[in-house]
Amino acid sequence: MNILILGSGGREHSLAWAIKQNPKCDRLIVAPGNAGIESIAACADIDIHDGGSVAQFADENAIDFVIIGPEGPLAAGVADRLRSAGILVFGPGEAAARLEASKSFTKTICDAANAPTAAYGHFTDAAAARAYIKAQGAPIVVKADGLAAGKGVIVAMTEDEALAAIDDMFDGSFGNAGAEVVIEEFMDGEEASFFVLCDGDTILPVGTAQDHKRAFDGDKGPNTGGMGAYSPAPVMTDAITQKALDEIIIPTIEEMARRGTPFQGVLFCGLMIQNGQPRLVEYNVRFGDPECQCLMMRLGGQILDLLQACAEERLYTIKANWADDHALTIVMAANGYPGSYEKGSAIKGLDSIPEDSFHMVFHAGTSVKDGQITATGGRVLNVTARGATLAEAHEKAYVMAQNIDWEGGFYRSDIGWRAI
Repeated sequence: MNILILGSGGREHSLAWAIKQNPKCDRLIVAPGNAGIESIAACADIDIHDGGSVAQFADENAIDFVIIGPEGPLAAGVADRLRSAGILVFGPGEAAARLEASKSFTKTICDAANAPTAAYGHFTDAAAARAYIKAQGAPIVVKADGLAAGKGVIVAMTEDEALAAIDDMFDGSFGNAGAEVVIEEFMDGEEASFFVLCDGDTILPVGTAQDHKRAFDGDKGPNTGGMGAYSPAPVMTDAITQKALDEIIIPTIEEMARRGTPFQGVLFCGLMIQNGQPRLVEYNVRFGDPECQCLMMRLGGQILDLLQACAEERLYTIKANWADDHALTIVMAANGYPGSYEKGSAIKGLDSIPEDSFHMVFHAGTSVKDGQITATGGRVLNVTARGATLAEAHEKAYVMAQNIDWEGGFYRSDIGWRAI
């Protein structure tokens, strides 16, 4: 098969790395890709948010299967455009992608499906939002309604912090994403990520993980797109997993189908678990980043078969095969992230890092300048390892990270602390 992956981050590097291991993969192109992806696949410079451009590129390059990595093209309807052109694609259409693109839409679906989630209010003006916060008190959670690259969520521990978040969102700090806000009750417990494939009908679980959203050790500092993750998530016992399926995911999928917008792709369910009861924090309609890197280390080449079966609406014919192993990834980010940061700093030492089925450095925000790997994004590298135990994966990953020479970056030293 000739395969095209859309995206340029660590998620797409890990997808490309795993898919490349499957003998069905003849030719692999990633658009736009990055410096790490260039070493295993061809990279193409196309506008991945323009469905017409992607469809034309796929036609001209005899692409058999398109895999959409990030949420932006999904929310823009790229999957719909490809399907209308008769091109096999993995990822939901624009209507189903609203499960991530609109927090208020997800709440409406949860209400209809009776899925357990946080109590909330939905606001389009700052005065009403501020009044709601003053009435509810803190702690409280303020979310930009639209897509904000994983950074549009403020967990406010004080009323002043929540009111400041409202001001930022309505003042345009989050662009169009903050034109509407959802304000939720603060949920206590342990968070976990649960990933399922769905072909519109059949649901197939494909892994669990836990990530670290805060920038600094001890879960301190601002929220980020994710500073590290590990898989599987110990909190996701068989009983809790089944509860999440029965009470949250299956009712959601059934409600989407009832509305005439069946979900086809990967549904990333962010859960809060307390006293054995999962509640929905949020949905994403693509693999999490950096959780995907852990999942791909564990799944390997079979991921292509799973994604293809999902796109061809035959998930009932396949299952995921898991080894009794663990994976952990450490995000190396540019100094200053998630705020302003400098670009262009050189990264050294990558040549000394082993790359095999137990050790991989997946690139996120990198490019090559004058023959040198340089940082061009906020989250730059995903140092990932697999082991028989989480402690083993943790030790391998941190040895790798310590051998990377990058003065312009930082990383957390406590990824996996909750489980270890």
